[in-house]
Amino acid sequence: MKNIKEIIKNTNENNVEQVDWTKAWSGKYPVLKTYQKEVDIPKYARQIRTMFTMLQDDYGYSEEDAMLVLKDILAHEYLDKKKR
Repeated sequence: MKNIKEIIKNTNENNVEQVDWTKAWSGKYPVLKTYQKEVDIPKYARQIRTMFTMLQDDYGYSEEDAMLVLKDILAHEYLDKKKR
């Protein structure tokens, strides 16, 4: 865990933008290689964009902060459901 925390601490926007995260994680989660051919992405993208906009309007978040909040909520929902 210490190594992961150190990596996160030393990560900057330039590093993040250079990584193909889908490719990086698809080795562990193969669905990331295939979902683009199966999922109606625009359908979900519209709903996600609506949630981004709502967070920005309701709380004054930047787009990046709205994304981080939605990502965190999604992770918690997944983990909470997994515990039940």
